[in-house]
Amino acid sequence: MKRFDEEIVSGNVLNSLWKLTWPLVLLNLINGMHGFIDQVLIGHFVPGENNEGNAAIGVAWQLFIVMVVLIASISHGMNVLIARHAGRQDRKMVSTIFFDAFLSGAFFLIGIVAPLGYLFSPQLLHFIGVEETVYRLSLPYLRLLFIFNWTLFLMILLTGAFQAAGEPKLALMLNMLNAGLNIVISFALITGLGIFPSLGVRGAGIGTVLAPGISLLLAFYLMLRGKTLIQLPSRWYWFPNFHILKMIIRVGLPTGIQGVVLNIAGVLLIKYISSMPNSTAGQSAYTICYTQLFSIVTWTSFGLRSACSTVMGQNIGAGNPQRGKKAVRVGAYLGALWGATIGTIFVFFPTPLLYIFNAQSELVLNYGKALLQCLAFSGILLSSTLAMTGGIQGSGATRLPMIIAMVSQFGVLLGGCEVLYLLDMLNIYRIWYVILLAHFVRYILTLTVFQTDGWTKTKVEIAPQLEIVE
Repeated sequence: MKRFDEEIVSGNVLNSLWKLTWPLVLLNLINGMHGFIDQVLIGHFVPGENNEGNAAIGVAWQLFIVMVVLIASISHGMNVLIARHAGRQDRKMVSTIFFDAFLSGAFFLIGIVAPLGYLFSPQLLHFIGVEETVYRLSLPYLRLLFIFNWTLFLMILLTGAFQAAGEPKLALMLNMLNAGLNIVISFALITGLGIFPSLGVRGAGIGTVLAPGISLLLAFYLMLRGKTLIQLPSRWYWFPNFHILKMIIRVGLPTGIQGVVLNIAGVLLIKYISSMPNSTAGQSAYTICYTQLFSIVTWTSFGLRSACSTVMGQNIGAGNPQRGKKAVRVGAYLGALWGATIGTIFVFFPTPLLYIFNAQSELVLNYGKALLQCLAFSGILLSSTLAMTGGIQGSGATRLPMIIAMVSQFGVLLGGCEVLYLLDMLNIYRIWYVILLAHFVRYILTLTVFQTDGWTKTKVEIAPQLEIVE
């Protein structure tokens, strides 16, 4: 049976952080890669004057994530509790927490999100005001995502549990398999390779939902064989322990709300873009630059955030919160360095980056270049912010990042757009500037909280008398 990794809670701080960071950063880059490749293929194989296929996928994902982001409540609450108990090397509780979270997530995704999402997909697309061509391409893709959402999000739940327990390499292996399958399936179905039909945007959707299901089967096989730190119970049960579920939700709900806030803001931002002249070109530039090119920064930063969350949670569990905080500070510096590196590429090579997606329209090119200039600075701010956010959330203090997200997204991002709109001063270029301002405010507020010590003392405990099913 595998042993917990004690180097996460002892020894050199940089080594502890790096041990978690490199697999998680690579994992998140791989996660983003298949979406990136889908968008490149769509840009080349789905005809459209203003890259309507790219806009269709970007709009669908923004809506899809809003509807299911509450699974982050279960996922993050589970990760915090697993990290805390992994720091204490309590294998039984780690395994019980995972299985209860997995059951809850499956019920929520299959029983609620899938049918409601399928039914209301047309209304959601009409709400944000997409043009008819984008609507026609986006609807079948969005419905595919909703029907088979459980493969995607149970895979996220599973890899998150492995990360929190201190097995980032296993999570990386599973995601490499997932991404490889996704790329192969999507390439065949988007382009019509060989015997396969050319399905365009719909083909990208099939690859996105089919590949994680295969990876899930492999993960459960490894758990059944005892090859992982997390073990499945010898006596299966079909309803989660509500004491554990209550704690998972109490810790994770603010993170879920934070995710809802961030993604609703993204949907409403698209609504502002849709209200502008040349809105399809603006949506395409936003999808290519923010959703795809900026994902080189965001996916990496999400990996860094996960690493900081795990190292903070496990060090608190081991009784050494200040060591965890020191590691998170190092993570913030590394994030800023990465953001600056990618930002330099955005500043000096915007046109070649846009040509990767076959962006030929002058409007898309102009909007895209301007957005990349803003994102060059946003990357530095966001990478540091997410590292510190991961540390704060890993301690169990999930309400503070939620409040910061509300202020930066509703107060600054949407509030700024609304003020400019009412003053008849809003245009697509100014929307890009407001995005940068929101990232700056979020960074300042997060840094202010991180400098204090109160959040490191957050109590996250499961009743010691709780019976654990083995």
